[in-house]
Formats: sequence, structure tokens, C-alpha cells
Amino acid sequence: MQITSVGHAGFHIQTDAGSILCDPWVNPTYFASWVPFPDNSELDWKSLGQCDYLYVSHLHRDHFDERNLRENVSKDATVLLPDYPVPDLRRELEKLGFTKFVETEDSVKTTVTNDKGSLDVMIIALRAPADGPIGDSGLLVSDGETTVFNMNDARPIDLDVIDEAFGHVDVHLLQYSGAIWYPMVYDIPRKSKANFAAQKRQRGMDRARSYIEQVGATWVVPSAGPPMFLDEDLFYLNDIGNDETSIFPDQETFLEQMTIHGTDDGERHRGLMMVSGSTADFTGSTLDQIEHPYPPADVFGENKGPYLERMKEKFAPIIAADKATWASAEGEPLLQPLRELFEPIMAQSDLICDGIGYAVGLVMGDQTVVLDFPNRIVREPKEGEGKYRYGFRIDPALVRTVVENHEPDWVNTIFLSTRFTTWRIGGYNEYLYTFFKCLTDERIAYADGWFSEAHDDAASITKDGWEIQRRCPHLKADLGKFGVIEGEKLTCNLHGWQWDLPTGRCLTSKGHELRAERLDS
Repeated sequence: MQITSVGHAGFHIQTDAGSILCDPWVNPTYFASWVPFPDNSELDWKSLGQCDYLYVSHLHRDHFDERNLRENVSKDATVLLPDYPVPDLRRELEKLGFTKFVETEDSVKTTVTNDKGSLDVMIIALRAPADGPIGDSGLLVSDGETTVFNMNDARPIDLDVIDEAFGHVDVHLLQYSGAIWYPMVYDIPRKSKANFAAQKRQRGMDRARSYIEQVGATWVVPSAGPPMFLDEDLFYLNDIGNDETSIFPDQETFLEQMTIHGTDDGERHRGLMMVSGSTADFTGSTLDQIEHPYPPADVFGENKGPYLERMKEKFAPIIAADKATWASAEGEPLLQPLRELFEPIMAQSDLICDGIGYAVGLVMGDQTVVLDFPNRIVREPKEGEGKYRYGFRIDPALVRTVVENHEPDWVNTIFLSTRFTTWRIGGYNEYLYTFFKCLTDERIAYADGWFSEAHDDAASITKDGWEIQRRCPHLKADLGKFGVIEGEKLTCNLHGWQWDLPTGRCLTSKGHELRAERLDS
């Protein structure tokens, strides 16, 4: 099996039974904020696109590159489709001209066959509203000799199915770096922001190392790492000089973490550096050879800053051209368009609106619009209303653009761009961001139903002197594997949520109480 990194979470997997192109992202996205790191724009995308199978893990724009899929990927390719409850991914691929689909069943191994031979594949599909834009997934592929798990930035909660279906994994491709706007965009003191960022950075790498231990692959390739932020306004977000307060550590940093924490022990889990264009040949768990298009040191360490400066100059006209496509910041007041967008969704989502529980302010230039979730309306501010518990300051050009484009997901457009600021009083509100992901009838109906289902808290585990429910109240992760107890605080490393054990109170968001009891010593 030959595995080629095509940038970020993207890989080309070549086998005797055919090739699979995974998550081929190349064009700047999220309002031109994100660019693949290292640069992959000069790869031979026409050749890479002549694949037998296409796998797009989910609809986030750093995985689903509409332009690249339309222009460069063969429409004769068979799509390996995750088992999602809402068929948005299939619909978007059909719009681009793809007609051949293998509809997989979540976490069930299947065999795909063409005139070249057969491959065993399995897609682990995540279905919670918090997973991507209504879904995220990871792909397992075996050619009978080598097994690869392309986890990209999925966060599966049950990895036992891998061993049951495939046995030993030879190569593990996984995310380890941030893909979020917290805490950089928050209106909080600089020192607090730095502390929160350092915690977020370390939790992300801790989670990745937990997955490495659970999967138990021979080779680990850190992927789906940081993008490049090449717009002058966002350049500060790049991690230059191994900044411990950046949530975007790079591949070199994570490989160092594997060594420091003993995850890379030289035998069981060996970290492998791959950059855009690197090609590695495997026979089972044996790495036969690896070739890089240039020495990886050219883009890391002391060379990273100069490299990013060169990339900033290279991509400046591309970013400028993208900005020219945005809607004008000027125009009619946004109150009525936002009423038409949000109020029908509010009317369908009692559980989510009640979960938000308060009015949210949208400050767009000189306009402020209030999303009044308790009353299910969008309105103007009331006199003397004051500062809202949760609020966003967003360039009206971005809001007008997503409204005009009928975007169903502000998280996957505005928020991941980091081109906004926000504030909140109190904890993170998962219901609010779920609402912004679900701006269609179908999405909001699914999300409301998902939250209405009771979480499984019947099974218990004992850990560090406590008996606690086995499943995380957030997204049902196994706390026996992902839970970390420090004193009287429990952290679930899957998403970094925390609980006070004596009371069971969630410290991250309201609701989501945990059942916990101290054991007698």
C-alpha cells in the first residue's frame, strides 16, 4: 500500500485493487482565513483526481473543497459515503456530478470491488449535532496486507469495533491540532486568553495520544494539523516558535510530544512525519520507504516563520480575489433577512431554544439584532437592555454573504474563519452553536430529536476513588478511556468538558449533570 499526503487531512491511498482519494482540500476557505499547511497548491491535482474511490469525511470546508472536487476529481469515481442521518453530504456531491455511491453502514465492514480487485472498508460515522456539520467520520481500509485508519479529525467514542473488524492497524492518520475559534476571538483579558489557549492546546494533544494508545497502530502520522493563516489580520494565529499559547501546534511539535510522553516508544507507535507530497510505501506494518518533496525541516522550526512569510506573499492575490466576492457591508437593515432566516428554525426547536435560554446579541457594524430564544423571535434591542449574556460582533459583509448564499451552517463559515469577536457570561452553550449549525428544517429537526433522547447513564465505572457513570453526559464517550480525574474534578479528554465530582455539576456548560459518588476509603 502506498499512502501519499496531499495536505491537511487529505491522503491518496494506492493499492493493487484501486486508489482512494480522501478529503482533497487545496483552495483557501472560511472566508479565505484557512490555507493548507504546508502548501499543497502545486501538487498534480488532475492526476490525483483520477481515482477509483473518493472519500469525503464530512462537509467542513477544509475537507469538502467544492472547487477542487468539481474541477479535478473524476466523476467516474465511486464515493464511499458515511452513514449520516441527514443526507446533505450526498446531495452536495451529487450537485458536483458524482453519481456512483457506496452507502456504507456505520461501523460495519464492507467489501468494495472493481475490475482491479477488492478492498475491505469501514466508515465510523459520528452522528451527534456537535460532530462536524451534522456528522464526522473516519475511514478504515485494508488491502489484505496493510490496514490504515484515516481518522482525520473525527472523535469516535467506540474503538473496539476496529479490532473486531480488522485486528491490528498498521497506519493511523489522526488530527492533533485545533480547529476552533476558542479562545482567540473572546473578549477576555490577554493573560486569561493565553492560559485558556495553553490548556486547549495541551488537551488536544492529550486526546490525540489517548487515541494512539487505544488504536495501537504501528505507525502514527499526525495530520489534519493547523492551517496557515496568511491574511495580515490573522497572521498572529500561526504557531511560530512553538508558542505554548497557540491552539495550532504543528506536526513537528506533536511528534516531539509523542517522544516526551512516551507515546512514540520506537516499537509500538512510531511517529512519522509527512508533508504535502510525501509518499510512504507499507507492507503490513513495515515501512518500505518514504520520500518527501523537500526536507520537512524547510517548513518547521526556525524555518517556519520565513516560510509563512513567503506563503503570505504568494497567496495575497488569491485572498484578495476571495474578499472581492463577499457581499457589500452596506445595504438594507439586516433585521428582516435574519427574521426570515432564524424565526422558522426557532419555531421548530423548543428543546434547543430552551437550552439556550436567553437573548443573544448580534452586533454587525452599527446594527444590533437580538435573537430572543425564549420568545422565539428576532427583534431590535430594547431600551436599556444592556449587555447580553452571549453576543457576537461580526462584519456585516460576512453576515450578508452567508444570508445571500443560503448557508445552512454559520459555524462552518463565519465562526471557523475567526473573523469575529464574541463574549459570554457563564459557561459555553452547546445548544447555541448547534442552532447555528442547523439552519435548515431537516437539520434542526434531527438535532432537536437527538437532544431529546435520554443519555445512557445506567452503567458505572470506578476511577481514582470515585464511582461515576460510564458514559459522558456530553456525547457519550467512555469515561473509562477518556476520563481524567484531578482532585475533585473530572475532565473528559474527548472534548475537554469538565465536571465537579462532589456535586456532579458540569463546569463547561449548563445542564449535562454527571452521576458520581465518592467511594469509601
